[in-house]
Amino acid sequence: MEQFETLSPPQRAATLRSLTGGRAALARRSLLRAGALGAVASAGLTACGIPAAGRQGDAVASTDHSAREKVVDFSNWTEYIDVSDDGKHRPTLEAFTQRTGIKVKYTEDINDNIEFFGKIKPQLAAGQDTGRDLMVLTDWLAGRMIRLGWVQKLDAANLPHAYANLEQRFRSPDWDPGRAYSYPWQGIATCIAYNKKATGGRKVTSIAQLLEDRSLKGKVAMLSEMRDTVGMTLLDMGEKPEAVTDDTYDAAIARIQKAVDNQQIRKFTGNEYTDGLSKGDIAACVAWAGDLVQLRIDDPNIEYVFPDSGFLSSTDNMLIPNKARHKTNAEKIMDYYYEPPVAAQLSAYINYVCPVAGVKPYLTKIDPSLAANPLILPDAAMDAKTHAFRSLSDAEDSRYEAKFSKLIGA
Repeated sequence: MEQFETLSPPQRAATLRSLTGGRAALARRSLLRAGALGAVASAGLTACGIPAAGRQGDAVASTDHSAREKVVDFSNWTEYIDVSDDGKHRPTLEAFTQRTGIKVKYTEDINDNIEFFGKIKPQLAAGQDTGRDLMVLTDWLAGRMIRLGWVQKLDAANLPHAYANLEQRFRSPDWDPGRAYSYPWQGIATCIAYNKKATGGRKVTSIAQLLEDRSLKGKVAMLSEMRDTVGMTLLDMGEKPEAVTDDTYDAAIARIQKAVDNQQIRKFTGNEYTDGLSKGDIAACVAWAGDLVQLRIDDPNIEYVFPDSGFLSSTDNMLIPNKARHKTNAEKIMDYYYEPPVAAQLSAYINYVCPVAGVKPYLTKIDPSLAANPLILPDAAMDAKTHAFRSLSDAEDSRYEAKFSKLIGA
């Protein structure tokens, strides 16, 4: 973006980390992507000319042409839906069209939250049709768009499966209580990973070990995404990231800084930790669970743990923008993906955390190993450990990111 240089140094650093080394820069099948950092949410949107959150506009609905125009325009991230072995078909989308007669114009035109909204923000700001009926946004940006009044409230009557089958842990995020405007497409989890060969067979089960176990000195990595690293540290300290304050944030930063000063932490990384973890250069790290499904298949020495203290969870979410021409059709396809057999087919292909309850028996028929994998279907014990980093104000974002950038030397 041409206004990028107007950002503060920590905001620019956060943006670059996310776009070049973080989850926002990466392909969907290879790892989980929770999107750009919170600093990107505030600074990047401002840089793109998008009003800061809090300047709420009036939601701009439009005449719904769904009844006579059997089409829906769906924008999503690349490699984030099931595809046939020959790469020529999208089975669940084609089955939806066969059942409903609604043709899906499916466009993989989202590579990064900010970049995508740089494309459509002029129409949204002007109250015009974006040419899209449905889009998938990461939770921090979804919440901001709701506050701006740029997405439409959903009609619950058109979403019976979604309402009934949404997993409890995703039902009421602080940025969309009760899911009035959004439903998750997929869930994202942050955990601890370790190479048992590199640890000499020792298990690594807590952030405390990463930061303080001297047998791991110089072989620990933490993520360059602020919410993941600080959030996991807060949980290890007995603090909840959904209730983070300036004091608890500063305490977490100080604790990580001590590990940096003691040379306990080798580096802060984006997804390149996967290579170091496989080689054994990194013995243990904070990781994105989506990396580990394939990584563990390739290397049996790789193990993962969801700490007893808890773990971070986030979502990518379906929303309907203002002036969408086919709102009801969009709601129908949203609801379709909350039918357990359909959700199972999608999960079997992309291996993300499935937000749909009742999917396990259908996923078992497809692949029993996937149905038993808590990286895809967290169990009740894991549900109790799930936490989300709370929404931050623009001022908090800037303040927190500046401190984190200093910590990691960005």
